[in-house]
Amino acid sequence: MATVRATELKVLRPEEFDGWWDHLVRAFGAGSTPAEERALDRSLTECERSLAVWDGSELVGTAGAFRFRMTVPGGAVLPTAGITMVSVAATHRRRGVLTSMMRRQLDDIREWGEPLAVLTASEPAIYGRFGYGAATFQLQAEIDTGRVTLDVPAGTGDIRLRYADPAAVLDACEAVYAELVPLRPGMLARQPGWERAGLLDPESERGGASALQCVVAERDGRVTGFARFRTKLGWSPSGHDGTVSLEDLAAVDPASDAALWRFLFGIDLMSRLTVRGRPVDDAWQHQVSDIRRCLTRLRDMGYVRLVDVGAALAARTYQTPVDVVLEVADAFCPWNAGRWRLTGDTKGASCERTKDAAELTLSVRELGAAYLGGVSLLSLARAGRVGEVRPGALAEASVAFGSPVPPWLPHGF
Repeated sequence: MATVRATELKVLRPEEFDGWWDHLVRAFGAGSTPAEERALDRSLTECERSLAVWDGSELVGTAGAFRFRMTVPGGAVLPTAGITMVSVAATHRRRGVLTSMMRRQLDDIREWGEPLAVLTASEPAIYGRFGYGAATFQLQAEIDTGRVTLDVPAGTGDIRLRYADPAAVLDACEAVYAELVPLRPGMLARQPGWERAGLLDPESERGGASALQCVVAERDGRVTGFARFRTKLGWSPSGHDGTVSLEDLAAVDPASDAALWRFLFGIDLMSRLTVRGRPVDDAWQHQVSDIRRCLTRLRDMGYVRLVDVGAALAARTYQTPVDVVLEVADAFCPWNAGRWRLTGDTKGASCERTKDAAELTLSVRELGAAYLGGVSLLSLARAGRVGEVRPGALAEASVAFGSPVPPWLPHGF
């Protein structure tokens, strides 16, 4: 089969958005999407950063890149391309459509001066060959709240909780979220308009559950946390069997966090709490009376790609002093390939080209996986993904690359 020609790949024009979106919906197997979701995505999509592949007059491929800023270890917030809406028509698989979009996209991101790209993968096997490594993971749980209790920290009782209209308290909730952004690698500083994504509430996607509800935590009149959730009443022969589904929760201190979780555990007529998309170190895991009845599990979330190795590695800090020569393989973005001397500590870092002998060897995919501090270089080495040339270099670099707070990508896009 003929490979799709580069001249058929074009930047999306605003008037083409509806057809572009319809193609995307079909490619992901959905019959339709709620009008509210389409309208929001239309307002957020940056057409000048979005691509469309055409076969004559037929649209056969889509890809976009949001303009994000992501926290990296040390607290810096870096310009980051949020890769999104990637699809290829089922009629045009294995014809180079995806590769042509990934090639153009990474070239564009480099030109825009964004050292990182991040995505969430519907099919994880696809993106490794383009240099994306699984860097963040999320916690999911189904908690038997009829049998599991919480042992909360001192001060929890000082927190006032109240129900609120999710839209009415949106600004206060966003202020809580913004306070947390620099504290955890992987978090996204929300661009204008993105706050509305947390309020999407089409009835067609509730699965019989309630409309979105919100409870805020307050201390001395200040909002210190919030939880957005749904409830679904159910009954069994033994009585009530309802489910609380947590959509989002954030708090600026342990007492506010615990007060919100205790509330979710105790809602009347509910027997279970389903949790998804949470940080892997959520504190409630150490407060529950029986972790086995919480059915916790991990799932991959954020895939990171270093578009500019030197700039990305120099922009973060390192837990311990590190001075190591990395030999990086990057066939898809050859400007990254070669040897780099990384020198850094908790105060800052530099990463420059060098002719010195390599001390560690790895591909840009492994560098992306380890970049935010949630995946250890030692673990990747045991998997055969990182090579140690200088004895001791691996352990030193692995500790330095770590993060005291596990990275977390808070939402999809």
